[in-house]
Amino acid sequence: MSDAESLLIVDDNEIFRDRLARAFSDRGYEVRKAGNYDEAIDSARQQSPQWAVVDLRMPGKNGLQVVRDLHEIDSQTKIVVLTGYSSIATAIDAVRLGAVNYLQKPADADDIIAAFSRGEQPPMSGADHAYQAPSLARAEWEHIQRVLADCGGNISEAARRLDIHRRTLQRKLDRYPPRE
Repeated sequence: MSDAESLLIVDDNEIFRDRLARAFSDRGYEVRKAGNYDEAIDSARQQSPQWAVVDLRMPGKNGLQVVRDLHEIDSQTKIVVLTGYSSIATAIDAVRLGAVNYLQKPADADDIIAAFSRGEQPPMSGADHAYQAPSLARAEWEHIQRVLADCGGNISEAARRLDIHRRTLQRKLDRYPPRE
């Protein structure tokens, strides 16, 4: 990707969106941000981005609708979908609607750039055999963090959603994140 590439980041989480925008700006991208479907479509109609990173789960119209409509505005826009709640069904839907790849959160700028690159290659070419899956403890910790964020930091509500005792959740949160 060249230095003049334009990128649209669509995510309702302002902190994540700003952090990702700063990381891409530091890499020389022209970055625009949107917090929801309407902002994303308005931005794309003004100037269609070459690249878009779209969160799947947002209030109002979801990321799949954003992917579909961005692709209708400009079929040349390359789109990567990000989600904390991945499933095979939504991954297939995202690709059918025009996304070139699908990533699970947390993802950083390097992960997203790699996803765009993989999306341009033929299927099954250059598979990364050096991939190292996160440990079960790390996957559990990341899941707990996502649920806790969805609950606005409310430990009691997060414990209910995770179906574990509140004290057990507090003990897990007191630990440092496990290494990958």
